[in-house]
Amino acid sequence: MFSDLLHRVQEQFSQNLPCVVYRKPKQKKVTGIFQQSDDLHILSDWNKSGFVFAPFDNLDNVILIPVDELLEANDFGTKEYSLPDGDYLDDTQRLEHIDLVESGIAEIAKNSFEKVVLSRKIRAVAKADTLLLFQRILATYDSAFCYLWYHPKIGLWLGATPEILVRTENNNFTTMSLAGTQPHKEGENPSWGDKELKEQRLVTDYIKQALNEKVSGLQAADLETVKAGNVLHLRTKLSGRMVADIEDVIMALHPTPAVCGLPRTATKEFILAHENYDREYYTGFLGELNFKEEIRRSTNRKNQENSVYKSIKSRSELFVNLRCMKLENEIAYIYVGGGITSESNPEKEWQETVKKSETMLRILS
Repeated sequence: MFSDLLHRVQEQFSQNLPCVVYRKPKQKKVTGIFQQSDDLHILSDWNKSGFVFAPFDNLDNVILIPVDELLEANDFGTKEYSLPDGDYLDDTQRLEHIDLVESGIAEIAKNSFEKVVLSRKIRAVAKADTLLLFQRILATYDSAFCYLWYHPKIGLWLGATPEILVRTENNNFTTMSLAGTQPHKEGENPSWGDKELKEQRLVTDYIKQALNEKVSGLQAADLETVKAGNVLHLRTKLSGRMVADIEDVIMALHPTPAVCGLPRTATKEFILAHENYDREYYTGFLGELNFKEEIRRSTNRKNQENSVYKSIKSRSELFVNLRCMKLENEIAYIYVGGGITSESNPEKEWQETVKKSETMLRILS
C-alpha cells in the first residue's frame, strides 16, 4: 500500500536515517529505498549498486544510498491535488538575474564560450507537510521522474525532472539532449524560434562528440517537443552501445550543455564565479545504478523438463536533477535557470525562470 510506504519514510525521518522514494516517468509504481545506518557512503566504485545522488560540480563527491531495504507500492493511482492559483512573481531577484544574463551574453560576444546556463535560487515558505508535497509532485508531474531524497548529513530534496542523463541495459545505452523552453498553451501547436533550435543543436552536437569512442553505433531520433509541468522543451533521444565503463560515459556527459554550457570547462568556471550561490545538487544527477534484474525465458522445446533458463540483466537509470527544491525546516529553496546564447534577451530570460518556478511554488502553497 502506498500509505505503508509513506509511513516507512516517516519512520526514517524520525530516526534520522537516509532514504529515497521515487516514481519513474509515466509509471504508477513508487519505489522506496531505505538505509539502515546514517553512514555517508561516497561512491568510489562504479560497479556498486544503489541509488546515487550527485552534485552539479563533477569534482565533488557522489552519494550512494545502498539498497538495505526496498519497498514498492503500485496503488498511488491518479489522485488529484488542487493547486491554488495566484501571482507568484517575486521581483526581488529581477535586476540581479538580468545583470547575470547580461554578463553571460558579454562573454559570448568575446568568444569566451558559445552558450552558458545561468540559474538562481528562490527562497519560499513550505506551508505543507513534506510527504504531502511529494504526493502533490507525483500528481502534478506524471511524465517526470519524481523523487524525495533524504540524508541527515546532506539534507532533504524533492523534485520532478523530465531529463534523462543515462539509461543503460547491460551495454545498451540511451541519453537525451533537452533544450529550449516556452510556456505550454492548451490546444496550441508550439512554434520554436532560431534561438531555441540553435540551443538544441549545440546540446545534441556536444553529446555526439563527448560520446565519441565511448559509445558505438550512436543514433539520434527525430527532434520532438515534450511537456514538463507548465512549460515545453525540445528533446532529441540518442542511443547506442557502450564500449567504455559506465563511469567514463557519465563523466563524459556530466554536466551537460543543457545545465552548464559550451565549452564545459569555461562555462562551469563562469557559473561558479558569477552565480553567487552554491547549486549543490541542482543540475546534478540521481537515480538507480547497477540494479540487477533476473530474466526467465522459455526455450519452447517440447518434452524438456528444464525448458526455462535464467539470465541477469544489469540496468542503470540516471536523471538530471531539474525542477527541484531543497527543504530546510519550513523553508524551501527552489532552483530555476535557462540557457543563454548570443540571441538571448535578458528580460525574456528572467520571465522564463519565473514561468519555470510557478508550479513548484504552487505545490508549496
